[in-house]
Amino acid sequence: MSSVREIESAICKLSRHELSAFRAWFCQYDAAVWDKQIEADAVAGHLDDLTDEAIRDLREGRCRDL
Repeated sequence: MSSVREIESAICKLSRHELSAFRAWFCQYDAAVWDKQIEADAVAGHLDDLTDEAIRDLREGRCRDL
């Protein structure tokens, strides 16, 4: 399968059970990809400004407990 259309077509042919298993797998896969991207962004310093702002807000009392 080399195209999104082929993948979509294959997914449409899955049974309920297979679709459920695929959905669970894809959710875990997608979360892992997201985690790696966040980690790479953090290591590269892309989140430093947001982190500094959050710490400043906390110190200045602009945060609340949920």
